[in-house]
Amino acid sequence: MPPWLIAGLWGLLGGGALVIGAALAWFLRVPRPVVAAVMAFGAGVLIAALSFELVADATEDGGLLPAVLGFLAGALVYVAANAVLARRGARHRKRSGGQQPSEGEQGGSGTAIALGALLDGIPESVVLGLGLVGGGAVSPAVLAAVVISNVPEGLSSSAGMKQSGRSARYVFGVWGGIALASGLSATVGYLALQTASPATVAFITTVAAGAILAMVVDTMVPEAVERTHLLTGLVTTLGFLTAFGVDRLGG
Repeated sequence: MPPWLIAGLWGLLGGGALVIGAALAWFLRVPRPVVAAVMAFGAGVLIAALSFELVADATEDGGLLPAVLGFLAGALVYVAANAVLARRGARHRKRSGGQQPSEGEQGGSGTAIALGALLDGIPESVVLGLGLVGGGAVSPAVLAAVVISNVPEGLSSSAGMKQSGRSARYVFGVWGGIALASGLSATVGYLALQTASPATVAFITTVAAGAILAMVVDTMVPEAVERTHLLTGLVTTLGFLTAFGVDRLGG
């Protein structure tokens, strides 16, 4: 199987976890504290993965300056794009309560939420594809982080979509489309950078890492804190240690 196709399948797997979360939210009544706890756990997993796998490896392979510049650029681009979408109704796209506006309350919010979900998912997919550049392999810690975090993301966001009156066609259309876009992003990331210099790969990798960290703080942590309160830090720590353990065992 060609590497570009393998990259696409890994990206599709990561994005598919969002569809699983959406299905759980649509067909089951999952208590919001449980969703928030898993969200906090997933946030810890992502933070560990981008620290030990993405940023550390990018710095080692491509140098400190490209890694630092890429990390800052990724965070800045994500925050700017997220601010624009937030004004159009996507601010609470990962919230499971009644925070998401309906289309009647804010016209165009459905499109903004869909674009926001796409914004959240693309960086994760890109790093899965980049793991195969230069004959490498997808990191078990990064893959686990993406899957573990995407299930509660899809669950929480879809619960909020359902509560705001959005249809099953909209919900599963959004997450199905993002799963496909994730596979495509991983493929494009691999194809575009398979012959790139280590510094370029490091820069792009940390752009994605910076965007992921900004996404965790802006969209995942608020939902986790609202329902897990004082336990948020502990659950996030457990997620961090889990990803750290996977990284050490995998290495």
